[in-house]
Amino acid sequence: MRSQWLLWSRSKTLALARSLPLIRPFSSSSSSAGGVAVRKVTRSNFEPALDNLRVRVREADFVAVDLEMTGVTSAPWRDAFEFDRSDVRYLKVKDSAEKFAVVQFGVCPFRWDASKASFVAHPHNFYIFPRKELPIDGPSYDFLCQTTSIDFLAKYQFDFNACIHEGISYLSSAQEEDALGKLSSAYKDELASSLQSLEEHGDIPIVSTADLLFTERMKARFNEWRDGIFRNPSEGYHLEENLKCNKFQFQTVFFKMRPAVLLDGFSSHQLKLIRLVLRKHFRDLVYVRTLGEDDTWQKRVVYTDTNEDKASLMKEVKEGLLRSTNSRVKSAVGFRHVIDLLVSEQKLIVGHNCFLDIAHIYSKFIGPLPSSIEEFVLAVHDKFPHIIDTKHLMNSSHAVQYLMKKRSKSLSSAFSLLCPMVSSASQNLASNLYVKVEVQTDESGSSCFNSGAKHEAGYDAFMTGCVFAQMCSHLSIKFELLSPPANLPENDKIQKYINLLYPSWNSGTVIDLSTGTEKPEPAYKRKYPTVVFQNIALVWGFPSKLKPKDLRECVCKVFGQDSVTSIFFLDSSSALIQFSKEEFVDDFLLLKDILERNDDPISVLHPLSVLLEGGNTRAANYDTYRDICSASMSKILFAEQAEAIGITWKTKVNCGSREAQYPASSTDSPAEDILSPAHKQVVGRKLESKKQSSREVSCEDILDSLYAKSLFGNRMTST
Repeated sequence: MRSQWLLWSRSKTLALARSLPLIRPFSSSSSSAGGVAVRKVTRSNFEPALDNLRVRVREADFVAVDLEMTGVTSAPWRDAFEFDRSDVRYLKVKDSAEKFAVVQFGVCPFRWDASKASFVAHPHNFYIFPRKELPIDGPSYDFLCQTTSIDFLAKYQFDFNACIHEGISYLSSAQEEDALGKLSSAYKDELASSLQSLEEHGDIPIVSTADLLFTERMKARFNEWRDGIFRNPSEGYHLEENLKCNKFQFQTVFFKMRPAVLLDGFSSHQLKLIRLVLRKHFRDLVYVRTLGEDDTWQKRVVYTDTNEDKASLMKEVKEGLLRSTNSRVKSAVGFRHVIDLLVSEQKLIVGHNCFLDIAHIYSKFIGPLPSSIEEFVLAVHDKFPHIIDTKHLMNSSHAVQYLMKKRSKSLSSAFSLLCPMVSSASQNLASNLYVKVEVQTDESGSSCFNSGAKHEAGYDAFMTGCVFAQMCSHLSIKFELLSPPANLPENDKIQKYINLLYPSWNSGTVIDLSTGTEKPEPAYKRKYPTVVFQNIALVWGFPSKLKPKDLRECVCKVFGQDSVTSIFFLDSSSALIQFSKEEFVDDFLLLKDILERNDDPISVLHPLSVLLEGGNTRAANYDTYRDICSASMSKILFAEQAEAIGITWKTKVNCGSREAQYPASSTDSPAEDILSPAHKQVVGRKLESKKQSSREVSCEDILDSLYAKSLFGNRMTST
């Protein structure tokens, strides 16, 4: 998705496909004349493409993948920030994977060809779309589209028509299991309905003359039809029924090798009356409903010779419904067959900055994302035991860092630097310094190949694999000496980089898929000071005119000049404040609560009054930030999000192992036993003044307030 490439026209690609050999080497002169042939896969050619991919993946030494999505963040405050703890970071990734759709999936198997001393690549670009394919109850799929992402895709000529009209649908493993259960239950109910007896359900009351006439007419017509079968067993018997100027034909067909008649054009009430007639007067006629290919129920009346024949018929119908269920669900599984292939083959999976990609793969094709990052990474490791993140490799390998120097770690930048034989037309490069990569195509399906371009999932997967191959070379891995190269995950020089994901641009950590933990990575260079999460207070709902410097100034006036380490605004009315000491968080929350409950001139003059202006300011510790991020909904403003999930209190204070939440409507002061001794000294006189509200403010009150501020400031300095 991040490389510069010359996009050839479709006609040029087809001409090149006819003139060049099946193997297209980028290290030869032919590479200067053309682009990368990427197989375009839609639902019209999915089956043959899947069969071809199965062969390529089984032969592959590693498989590179890449995804294109309809968006990344559902709200501005859900973006990735340096103040995000690992659990919060995962919750944001989880929200993105659950809300946005994957519209392209790139898969590119790479196989080392010892005879040519090069890799052979097979890039595939799958268009996928979450279409509802099964006739089961439940809402249709929905997803969000981020305008910037859609505009980005359009800028790079993304084919939206191919995606929507020809995109391959899919079911996750969990959805497949649910669909099998629902369809089997529906079919069993249908079968039971066909077998139900008159005694179980009783007579349908015939309350109108029309119903009486209809049932008598149906009785006569079925008698004629059955008698006609006996009279002319070798010829189909045809009856025509005219009902309310509509013609309904009783024409003999065969169902399971038995004479039958299709019931078309009857209303649901009329069908109930027909079933009543059959149960009362025709023990040898059976009403059967089956699901047709167009997802509509087909109604038939079938003739059976004996009770044994009737039982045999219903057994055949049941078995047919079971086969139909399995076949329909298997067909609806769609693109997930590709994921099942990757899981079953246990190949080394290569991605670039692929934390979000893996979350999408799990959410779309395996099942609901776990609630915690620990559960998620272990579940991913169970399905994909060998994953390489080239972004982590770039940031942690000294050899690769030396090559990259201060250049961007984006995929396109790495591709142009590490793979010049592929990414440029220049032939004046020493080919022995680079791993050769060739793209193999199929002449018989040349119309399915397009010239690859950047930000197309199939081509980006190809770039990712090329970058990985070159980085392996710079790590002194000799592919020609590996026997076989498929043992790449066991190679000592690459093993220490496997199953470590790059989580964020400033986290300073890696996600270890093999242990389910996030741990510091010494090779990562942090651009900002270390975040101490227990020292952070969350504030939201304050006036939007308040700027970061204003917020820092009013807090530092109370807690001291060096009390605030950093301030990060989530949006215009919410922020995270990191204090220099953990106890300042509780001190800040308690003081805020006290000031809001003492509506006197002294509280109005307090430095924090700027923050509390408007009466809508809320505050809590960092765990509340995590709780708000865990909600499934996404409002644009953080304050709206907190209100939407039901937060009505103004301040949430931690008191040792206890928590106290003070509702916005409450006028009670904090309980005496939750205040620290220092707080009691500071606020004691103010609480007393609150009880004596009838007395006017005096000079003594002002002096007391100044004394309290001085004592509070001294305490902050001394601690």
